[in-house]
Amino acid sequence: MFKSKIILFLFLPFLMVSQNKTLTTNELKQDLTIFKEIRKKANSGLYKYRTKKQIDSIYSWAFNEIKKPKELLDFYKVILKITDFEGSTHNDTSLPDGFEKKYFTGNGFFPYPIKLIQNKILVNFKNPEIPLGSQIHSINGIKSDQIIRDFYKYYTTDGFNISGKSIGITSTFAKYFALEYGMQNKFTVTYSAPYESAILSKTIAGVNNDVRKENLKKRYSLPIDSLQFSSAQKDKYYFKILNQNTALLSIHTFVIGRNAKDKEHLAYKKYLDSCFQNLSQNTAIKNLIVDVRNNGGGTDPNDILTFSYLTQKSYQENASAYVTFQNIPFPNYFVYEETEPQKQKEERLDFENELKEEFTILKNNNYFQNQKFNVVLQPDKNAFKGQIYLLISPRIASAGSLFASLIAGKTNAIIIGEETMGGYFGHNGHTPVEYELPNSKIKTQFSIVNLEQDVTKKPNQFFGRGVIPNYEVPQTFEDFMKNKDTQIDYTLNLINKN
Repeated sequence: MFKSKIILFLFLPFLMVSQNKTLTTNELKQDLTIFKEIRKKANSGLYKYRTKKQIDSIYSWAFNEIKKPKELLDFYKVILKITDFEGSTHNDTSLPDGFEKKYFTGNGFFPYPIKLIQNKILVNFKNPEIPLGSQIHSINGIKSDQIIRDFYKYYTTDGFNISGKSIGITSTFAKYFALEYGMQNKFTVTYSAPYESAILSKTIAGVNNDVRKENLKKRYSLPIDSLQFSSAQKDKYYFKILNQNTALLSIHTFVIGRNAKDKEHLAYKKYLDSCFQNLSQNTAIKNLIVDVRNNGGGTDPNDILTFSYLTQKSYQENASAYVTFQNIPFPNYFVYEETEPQKQKEERLDFENELKEEFTILKNNNYFQNQKFNVVLQPDKNAFKGQIYLLISPRIASAGSLFASLIAGKTNAIIIGEETMGGYFGHNGHTPVEYELPNSKIKTQFSIVNLEQDVTKKPNQFFGRGVIPNYEVPQTFEDFMKNKDTQIDYTLNLINKN
């Protein structure tokens, strides 16, 4: 038994390094050149938030980074910085198939879930080594603020938003640490206990991936943020009368069926009809809290259907939408769902025909969406006429942020919470595509439809930012320790005052 442990220890670093192969300068240059050309041709959001000069500048930096051979993980980080710089929550960059499973072996993960409160890393797990709620100041000599900055590139957000990155860092902290700094057998942590100023130090052992996952499921803040890191919640939506004058509608996701004919979507529509019929008949209810803090997006038409019950004005899903191509560029690097060549050809033709049907208006070398796919919509006959209180958070993106933007831009709703990661004025969405680079096998995914949302300009809403609340209400440290829902409590108090 003792021998087998020694053998495992000796060979583990070799197994980890063997997955992180070294790419030659020619291989790196070819992959980066292809990556750049794909983004220029297929990514309609390339210059949405950055000028051509800025994009050219980051590629100059990237090509300078690959003048010498580079390990796969280091090249991956270069690509991550570029995709993060573009500013789209739908950008996703992944390592080759099977890499993480082979690389993440052994007890090399930071053991405890964390929570970011006011940009401070807090221990989010009851354990006998470091007290719950302790503020981490450094790990293995790396200061906490440096760790947070290094992790930004792993989780993309729309525009210049930073708040949304807290979702990725909180949920994936241990994995990001392993990718950024390598798997570690031990972690020396400097920290200060809750309500104490003394800096203490503790060395704790790493854990394997299974333990990491189990600890995350058992994190202390689970009762409050249990829905923030899942797109397939059991209770996707619910309606509740809170008191004689206030109701609550919570919509945790718009992943509710695949389209307007799907049974799950039709059931949701029926549920909304019932809820708002109830509200229209119960005239005593003057306040409706709409909670979408956990809504990371989903499928059409769930977002715009829900909005029809909350507005008194006509509206559209988009003010405008366009793509930069009708025929798939660089098809040799395109990732198909099908595996057989003939099936891939059919898949490609179907996809291109769909683009040619929807995006028919050629203007300035872009193909704009026609009116058939962006009709003017009307409020539902039972649309709520009282005061709406919209609860938002950094988790909100994609269809969730489009919905929040419509409410912020086209109703008198009072917005409470924290800035969304999804943009107020627009985003790149709807249609994702994926490419694989030939040498590194790194995959890059992005959405090709550049959307301008049907919202109005407002003094507190800024280009490149998410939906900004009227009342910024982040969770406090005290509420974290008590597992209290800061935003709900604030909203109910505000309603009572009003």
